[in-house]
Amino acid sequence: MTKENWTPRLMAALAVLRHASSSPLLWGWGPVLFVLLGSVLVLLLPLVGVEEQCCARLKGISLLHCQLWGNTPRPIGHSTSLTVPFTALELLPQKPKPSKETQLEAKAALQQALEMKKQGKREKAHKLLIHALNMNPDFVDALTELGSILEEEKDVVQADHLYSKALAISPCNQKALVSRDRTLPLVEEIDQRYFGIIDSKVRRLMSIPKGNSALRRIMEETYYHHIYHTVAIEGNTLTLSEIRHIIETRYAVPGKSLQEQNEAIGVDAAMKYINTTLLSRTGTITINDILEIHRRVLGYADPVEAGRFRTNQVFVGHHIPPHPSDLDRHMQELVQWLNSEEAVHLHPVEFAALAHYKLVYVHPFIDGNGRTSRLLMNLVLMQASYPPITIRKEQRAEYYAALDTANEGDVRPFIRFIAKCTEITLDTLLIATTEHAVGLPGASSQACLNCKRTIPAHN
Repeated sequence: MTKENWTPRLMAALAVLRHASSSPLLWGWGPVLFVLLGSVLVLLLPLVGVEEQCCARLKGISLLHCQLWGNTPRPIGHSTSLTVPFTALELLPQKPKPSKETQLEAKAALQQALEMKKQGKREKAHKLLIHALNMNPDFVDALTELGSILEEEKDVVQADHLYSKALAISPCNQKALVSRDRTLPLVEEIDQRYFGIIDSKVRRLMSIPKGNSALRRIMEETYYHHIYHTVAIEGNTLTLSEIRHIIETRYAVPGKSLQEQNEAIGVDAAMKYINTTLLSRTGTITINDILEIHRRVLGYADPVEAGRFRTNQVFVGHHIPPHPSDLDRHMQELVQWLNSEEAVHLHPVEFAALAHYKLVYVHPFIDGNGRTSRLLMNLVLMQASYPPITIRKEQRAEYYAALDTANEGDVRPFIRFIAKCTEITLDTLLIATTEHAVGLPGASSQACLNCKRTIPAHN
């Protein structure tokens, strides 16, 4: 609100006060009202300039939120910077604040770091800033100072992430705003260059004839690897050979729980549904499509909850997903975004990563959210003629850390993680189709020695 807007409101308030003081009934209240009005004006007038400045910044944050969820139009482009999800404040992670003693220790570490930096001892300054952020992860001054050191060390991507985190905490921080304006174009260029490398590998893969026997063999092997890794990420103990036995024979593995075996069967059923139904159908992705994927993912392990939204509030670490009463609205927004021109014009890897993140952020199901999100991600990739990718169980910590970072306000590290997984998948497929082909890395290829055709898994 500008000072010009305050003038007529102030005159109107004084007119009301004069009328009240001249009234026989309210004459005795005139001085009291005058004092109260004066007190309010004294409190508000110093904030006029501050309000103008902060509102401009907060509008930018609101715009970024709208750009993530598709509520407002934006120019079509492939910029990862335009998908930073400054999500609704009530849904951001609720972390306990550090104690006063811890905050003081963080400030002392920052001061020592600044002194070390002046003396040219950058390594010590770096370590002190890391210590300050360990004490207080939301210490904006330490975030921006560490970002400036990393920027000078040519680690522009990580520096930009720290500036973004600082702005998520304090949108009006001038140093972070200026620094991020400087690093943002550089990071966008790096991201787009990486997408270009991935695109070139996709073109190489697409140039291989569809009837190539090596390609058919590696795609079949990749299919079982995907089931193995996507259930292993969530704690399933079945080996690759056991999963292959279960899928191929439909008989159970002695010594392993039926729950774990039904999880593997569910992912297989969902993948077959995507391959035979959704990929062959042109058109939009609907809520019913997502429910049908989940119905198969969880249908063997928990038929009651399969294919329906949760009815209870859940908590995922520090993240608090939307209340059950809000799930319909959030899912409508999600599918609206999935079918928007904005999403379609994103790079396929970015589109797929955001589809995954948005679904797992809403967490609409009581169980199976991660598996369903990874399948939705691969559906988006395959619709763009990319191969389905696998997030390996060895990447579990990195995977969840990237999701946590996205929940804190910067989704770009998660997009880069999915891009890396895409490149690893492409490299594996390309290597396997060369003259000196090799198998997929990792999981044991030994036969399932204890598998017997005794207990049929249910169909």
